Formats: sequence, structure tokens, C-alpha cells
Amino acid sequence: MALRLDILTLFPEMFDGFLAASIVGRAIRRGLVEVVRTNIRDFALDSYGSVDDAPFGGGVGMVLMCQPIFDAVEAVRTQDPRPGPVVLLTPQGRPLDQALAQELAGRERLILVAGHYEGFDERIRQGLADMEVSLGDFVLSGGEVAAMAVVDAVTRLQAGALGKDESAHEESFSEGLLEYPQYTRPREYRGMAVPDVLLNGDHAKIAAWRHEQACLRTMQRRADLWDRYRKRHESGELS
Repeated sequence: MALRLDILTLFPEMFDGFLAASIVGRAIRRGLVEVVRTNIRDFALDSYGSVDDAPFGGGVGMVLMCQPIFDAVEAVRTQDPRPGPVVLLTPQGRPLDQALAQELAGRERLILVAGHYEGFDERIRQGLADMEVSLGDFVLSGGEVAAMAVVDAVTRLQAGALGKDESAHEESFSEGLLEYPQYTRPREYRGMAVPDVLLNGDHAKIAAWRHEQACLRTMQRRADLWDRYRKRHESGELS
């Protein structure tokens, strides 16, 4: 059965092009994933579609109210018998990395709630959320971009979503390392040549070179990732 991805948002139209294109679009058309958008404003109680209000205690901006979010999530839950964690997209959440993407990709269903304005009423976290996810230490206008990132990351991990299933295992972060350098034709361009090792057809040497380059690139660019990889290797977790 296809992975079901529910997206609760104030701006469902933002996903139109994203869901129709590239790997995500192909996966939807092949029936590998199902993406259902729900407009949170449909659950407002007034004719203005009000979903936010001023914060108690004062301050700038507006805060998403409990009632529309609770009602929207509860309505969405009834649309499919499969349970799914409610994931708030918020800068206060767990950073999205490949390990988290793999964890989420193994679920039967995800309910993604995109925040907006100055964030959620705290009781939404307390009473609804199973998990909070962030793209990193920066601020976006809303959670829609983060929701797209989650959808893309988990979709490409579904069997059959990529041209070759092994492709997902050779990309950056899949083994805790950045990806090795890639080349294609021509062999030389503006004085820059493809490394000879990639042209000799010796697959063992090519694999060794790629691993060496991935290690070197990770050491140079992401010392934090390299340190974690090295510790996992020393502990025997990685063979």
C-alpha cells in the first residue's frame, strides 16, 4: 500500500508544481505515495477563515489557534484507518537529516502540519504533536517549504521511486559521508580532466577511490559528520 502523506497547510496551492514534477510527481503517478492536502482554513469557525490570534501577554505577530488545527488533524485522521504520527514543521523541531528521513520513510502514513505566522499555540504541541521537525537554524515564512523537504526526502526512499534502488544508498549522508565527486562526458573540459581511475573499468579501484574521496570531502567540509562517522567505524558499527 502506498505511503500516505497528509499535508495540513494554509497555502495548499504552493504544492501544485512540486507534487507534479520530478521524482515526487513520478512516485505519485506510479502509486508509490499518496499526497493529500488539507486547507486549515476550512476548519475556521467564522466567515473570515480566521485561524490565528494575538498572543496572550503581548508581542508582535499572530499565533495559530488550537481549534482549527485540532479540528483539521482530527478530521484528517478519519480519512484513512492507518495511524500516522502528527509532525509539526517548526524551527524548534528535530533537524531533518538522512537518518530521520529513513525513519519517517518506514511509516505507513505521515500527517505533516505546516506552521505559519509566529508559530503554534503551545497546546497544539502538547495535545497533538508526536514529533517536531526543522530544516535547520534559520527562519522561514512558513512550514510549507519544510513539508516539501520531508515529502521529497521520504518519497525518494520508497522502493521503486528512483531509477535504481541502489541510487538512494550512494547519495550524500546515506552512509554518514558526503557523496564522492561525479563526472560525465566530455573527458576534458576547459583544462579539467576526469580522473583516470574512473576510465579504466576496474570497479574495485573505482569503489575504493570513491570511498576515499567521500571521506576526504567529508573531512574537509563537514567535520561534524566526519567525527560521527569515524566514531561509528571505530566502534565496529560500520564494517
